[in-house]
Amino acid sequence: MTVNRPQYQFHDSHFHLTNYIQEGTDIHEFVDGMMGTTIGRATLFGIPLQQQWSYANTGDFAPTYYLQTDAPLYYYSFTDAWIAMAYKSLSPEKQARLDPMISGFHPADMYAADHIRRVLQTFPGVFSGIGEFTIHKEFVSSKISGETASLTNPALDKILEFAGEVGLVVIIHNDIDAPFPSADQEPFALLQMRELFRRHPKTKIIWAHVGVGRVVRPFPEQAALIERALHNPELSHVYFDLSWDEVAKYAVATPENTKRVADVINRSPDRFLFGTDVVAPKSVEAMTRVFHLYDPLWGLLTEDASHKVRIGNYERLFDEARVRVRAWENSNLQRANRKGG
Repeated sequence: MTVNRPQYQFHDSHFHLTNYIQEGTDIHEFVDGMMGTTIGRATLFGIPLQQQWSYANTGDFAPTYYLQTDAPLYYYSFTDAWIAMAYKSLSPEKQARLDPMISGFHPADMYAADHIRRVLQTFPGVFSGIGEFTIHKEFVSSKISGETASLTNPALDKILEFAGEVGLVVIIHNDIDAPFPSADQEPFALLQMRELFRRHPKTKIIWAHVGVGRVVRPFPEQAALIERALHNPELSHVYFDLSWDEVAKYAVATPENTKRVADVINRSPDRFLFGTDVVAPKSVEAMTRVFHLYDPLWGLLTEDASHKVRIGNYERLFDEARVRVRAWENSNLQRANRKGG
């Protein structure tokens, strides 16, 4: 018997169910009303940072975004339990369309890997990866309470090593440059990112937004630099997501830009994924709007490359992660039960 399956437009490799005050979209409405027959599968994570409402700073105005106040951000670990319980409220058929991610940890904390382990042991059968989590991010990193995260901190190495051991996909946000750099300034993160990736060859890592930020713009040599990384065998475990409307505006700013991006993807179609980076959306239009911002790019990709970026690479990475993480959970839960007995 032939089964007619929906022809989805894309899988979403970068989706936030909740926002900076931990409010968001009802998960049932998200799957039924927003994914529907348009979006096949999606990662599922909140935002690991909570924006403090400081009465001394904004009075009765309750900020919902980090740019609306000078008050600090702090890590909100309950996001992982919230995401897990929302996911578990779905039927198995709907759960199969989602890949929840662990994000409620401080990447400068040497105990962060232990947090990830405990989440897996508490909610077996739920999570496929970690992220999106942030190291360097314009206007955000400096607002976070406590120690500042860095690419050279051994706590981050512990996180990525554990992710590689378990099979968790990693989505990491790290701006490729500082905001408003001087013309002769080298992008400071490049060497540190490359060395971090090299130290963890067994970990599947997705570099969010290809390093671009709200004001951190692509630099002239960025396409060539990314292409060199794509052809470097030491970096074959590193992937790039084309997510966020801010990235789209650079990718399709001019026909020359779009062709440059398309040429890179067509030559290495296995290494890119599409994501919306929509936060707590209220309609499917909010998500498809981001997708259609890239229409000039989709039109220049080969059929094979387009399918891989929109659908195929997601399935390859996250299907493998599901198998490996479930195997790790089964092994470690059995070991824990034997010790407990």
